[in-house]
Amino acid sequence: VQLQASGGGLVQPGGSLRLSCETSGFTFGAYTIAWFRQAPGKEREGVSVSSRSGGGTFHADSVKGRFTISRDNVNKTLYLQMNSLKPEDTAVYYCASRFGGPSLRRELYKYWGQGTLVTVSS
Repeated sequence: VQLQASGGGLVQPGGSLRLSCETSGFTFGAYTIAWFRQAPGKEREGVSVSSRSGGGTFHADSVKGRFTISRDNVNKTLYLQMNSLKPEDTAVYYCASRFGGPSLRRELYKYWGQGTLVTVSS
């Protein structure tokens, strides 16, 4: 099982980024996929999660209305569109998968990608 996150970088406050998570080694459409992030000195937290079909999505209150999660079950890829970025969004962003329903609890996720760094700064 492999998850490869990409798309991070340096962006100014108010800007946008789109993260991607390419996957292989498991039946993508049968797994819940989520984005987590970990800021320096803080615990890893759930950001956004997509149900197996993509029809159900959930976002942490801190990103609701600014971030959008989506998935392409044909190309086995997860996305996170991040708009109106704030300095407090600075973190390493990880994608993760689990064979179960949607959740933002990190302890429920078995498979993790390596992370991509997002820095929001002027």
